[in-house]
Amino acid sequence: MAKPTGATCNLNCTYCFFLEKERLYPGSAFRMSAEVLESYISQYTQAQRVPEAIVAWQGGEPTLMGLDFFRRSVEMAAEHAPPGMHVTYTMQTNGTLLDDAWCEFLRESGFLVGLSIDGPRELHDAYRRDKGGDGTFERVERAARLMQRHKVDFNVLCTVNAANAGHPLEVYRFFRDELGVEWVQLIPIVERVNSDGSTLLQEGDTVTDRSVGPAQWGDFLISVFDEWVRRDVGRMFVNFFEAAAASWAGVGAAMCIFDETCGNALALEHNGDLYTCDHFVEPAYLLGNIMETPMPELVASEKMRRFGEDKRDKLPRWCRECEVLFACRGECPKNRFTLTPHGEPGLNYLCAGYKAFFAYIDPVMRIMTDLLKSGRYADEIMGILAEQEEVEQKALAHAGRNDPCPCGSGRKFKHCHGRG
Repeated sequence: MAKPTGATCNLNCTYCFFLEKERLYPGSAFRMSAEVLESYISQYTQAQRVPEAIVAWQGGEPTLMGLDFFRRSVEMAAEHAPPGMHVTYTMQTNGTLLDDAWCEFLRESGFLVGLSIDGPRELHDAYRRDKGGDGTFERVERAARLMQRHKVDFNVLCTVNAANAGHPLEVYRFFRDELGVEWVQLIPIVERVNSDGSTLLQEGDTVTDRSVGPAQWGDFLISVFDEWVRRDVGRMFVNFFEAAAASWAGVGAAMCIFDETCGNALALEHNGDLYTCDHFVEPAYLLGNIMETPMPELVASEKMRRFGEDKRDKLPRWCRECEVLFACRGECPKNRFTLTPHGEPGLNYLCAGYKAFFAYIDPVMRIMTDLLKSGRYADEIMGILAEQEEVEQKALAHAGRNDPCPCGSGRKFKHCHGRG
């Protein structure tokens, strides 16, 4: 992930983990030079041994570099990529600087854009504000409509935080029914408080009051999943549900946080500094500078290898013996700062939420996996669940008060679905 403006942004989102990274480069103008840009594009594309390479731009806010910078980046990719290689592009943006010229370029160059938006106005504006403290919803929604009009390929990235975590269906239905998007990326906000009160480093065992709680996170995923699996399979795509389907099908992790090891999300700063991960842009995880040491050499270094394998090797025993390890893999190392019930360090802060979510979806995921293995379609699950629920409702309607509840809970009907 290349960050041409470093941590610089035109907004001031209160939960942003990256804004404080400006402190790592005092006095910097935070603009990627033409020399660093060309070195990055040429080293990156020429190091690939695959037919397609993805150039990913993030920030801060990358559009602050201006349109000409990205036009030149596409030209450089065409100049430096090996013969036969197809280069694609992604950009994560708050959207507030997009206009017709930007959208025409993004469409013509085949960019996949991630638009940061946290739900409807009151939930989005709770934390996503500009430098003057004003909400940004109208400007971000305008960007979505503009990209739709220009047929730019985009999805939305929604952080789940203390403000919107209690409104899962309101958030999901807004994206589906009002914004009209098909791909939704969810990211839980977990801000670790450092000893000096900042959130600059991945240190500390307490979180800010903006962070989502473990149970909240599980409840959010379960609520959205219930809606999605009954209505939207095959037409709405949610990153955590796609990743779960891949894990249950045994085809490998679809998100880096669920991979067994780390190492696929390196971050390149504006000056050429390369870090082990986007979430670990801090001195201890600096690999070197691509203007001094070739990128392939930095990526293949012992420091990078150790960082990647630590994700697997430092899992506490509680995790290694967990029944959902195949799906979770301990999630992101940045969130592993709590203790297991046995007092062992390294448990993921969101563990309780993930365990609840994965346990809840297991029966449905097994059915969907069987459908796919038999050559059928995953969206058939919607009809299967509808039939099951119809049968259950009929059984509930005829159950006596002292009969076992038809839902299978093992309790009497009067103490289960027959209450009240």
